[in-house]
Amino acid sequence: MAASGDGHGHAGVSTAGYVGGANSTATTGEQRTKTGPGEADWRVADCPADQGCDMIGGMADIDFSLLDVPRSAPVDDPEAYLRTAIAWHFGEETGSAFWLRTARTLDFNPRTDVNTFTDLRLFPNLLSELRTEPVEDLIPRGYISGELPPPVPQIFESGGTTGAPKRTVQLPDWVAQVIEWQTEDFASGGFLRGRGFLCMMPSGPHGVGYFSRLVSERLGSTFHAIDLDPRWVKKITARNATGEVTAYVDHLVEQTVHVLQTQHIANLHTTPPLLEAMARNDDVVNLMNEKIGFMLLSGAHVDVDTLDLLSGIFPKTTITMAFGSTMILSQAITRRRDDDPFVFHPRSPYATFWVVDPDTGDEVPYGQRGQVVMNHISKGMFLPNNLERDSAIRMPGLPGQVGDSLSEVRPVASFEGEPVIEGVY
Repeated sequence: MAASGDGHGHAGVSTAGYVGGANSTATTGEQRTKTGPGEADWRVADCPADQGCDMIGGMADIDFSLLDVPRSAPVDDPEAYLRTAIAWHFGEETGSAFWLRTARTLDFNPRTDVNTFTDLRLFPNLLSELRTEPVEDLIPRGYISGELPPPVPQIFESGGTTGAPKRTVQLPDWVAQVIEWQTEDFASGGFLRGRGFLCMMPSGPHGVGYFSRLVSERLGSTFHAIDLDPRWVKKITARNATGEVTAYVDHLVEQTVHVLQTQHIANLHTTPPLLEAMARNDDVVNLMNEKIGFMLLSGAHVDVDTLDLLSGIFPKTTITMAFGSTMILSQAITRRRDDDPFVFHPRSPYATFWVVDPDTGDEVPYGQRGQVVMNHISKGMFLPNNLERDSAIRMPGLPGQVGDSLSEVRPVASFEGEPVIEGVY
C-alpha cells in the first residue's frame, strides 16, 4: 500500500509496446497535408481556410465554461469535457505555447483524433519536458484576455525521485478546487476540526505543505510545520550514508517532539517512514498516544502488515492515507472497507488512472498488479499518458468514474534505468 506524495511524473519511456508515443497514428476519414517533417496542417481538407473551422473539426461554437472550476460535482459527460479540453489546449487563441509547439511534431491531430479517453494513449509521454520548460509557456493563452493582468500561478515541483524535478503550473481556479477537495477529504477522514495540526511534510517547492496549510485554515485549526527536504534524504540514501540518514530523521523527530510537548496538537500529517521511526521510541509513542487523534499518511508507500502494526501501536488514533502526485495536480479520493487495503479513486475526469503491463501497454485484469499511467486534464494544464514509477493493484472505479482505481501502491524497483530511491518521502 502506498501514499505517493509530491509526485513523480516520469518521462522518456521507451518500453516496448507501451501505450502510445510520438509515432502513434490514429485513423480518421480526413486528409491532412504535411508542412514539414513531423508537422501537419491542422485544417481538415473540406474546411475552407477563410472560414476558421473550430478546433475539433466542425463549425460549431465551443462552450469552454465546461472547464470552469471550482465546482461541487464533476461534469455529467466526461467525453464532452475531454473534447472541450482538447479544443482549449490546442486552439491558437487558448492553448499554451508548449502544447501549440508540441502539436506540430505529432503524427496525429489532437483536435480531430482525440475524442475518447482511450485516445489519450496516442500522446507520447512528454513529462520530461517539465524539467526545463519555462513555466510561462505552460499557461494557456485563454487565461489572458483584455487589459486584465494574467493570473499568477503557483509553481510546484516533484520530489526528484527519478532525476531533476519537474514543474507544474496551478492557476488560482485549480488551486481553489484542490483546496475544496482536500478540505472534504480531511473532514471525512476524521480530522479533528479546530484542534492543532502538525505537518511533517515537505514545503518549499512542494504542493503538499502549501495545501495542508490552507486546508488547516479552512478547518479552523492552528497549523504547525516541520521543515523536511526529501531531495537531501534521497541524495544521502543514494550514496549509502546510513548514518547521515538516521541523523536527519532523528533531527525531524526531535522537532516534532518539541512541538508535541509544548503545543496543543491533535492532528498529524506525516510519511510512513517517519511514523515508523517515531514508533520505535517508546517515549515518543506515549506522547503521541496522549496527543494525536487523527493521523494522515502520504508521501511514501507502506505495506498492509506494517500499517496494521502501526494501528496497534496507536490504537486510539484514526489513521488514514492519501495518494496524490504533482503530475496529476491533485490527490485521489480514499476509501476503505473494514480492514481491507485502502483504495484510491481519481478525481475523474480531471485525473484518470490506467494500470498496465509496462511491456505490452495492455491493461492488467482487475485484482492484478501493473504499472500506473496517469492523465491530468483541466483548463490550466494538460498532461496525458504519463507512465509513473508506481505499481498498483488494478481496482474497479466508483460509479461514473473514467479509468481505474488503485490499491496497494508501491514504487517499482527501477525506472528509466535507474534505481528508485524513496527515502522519507
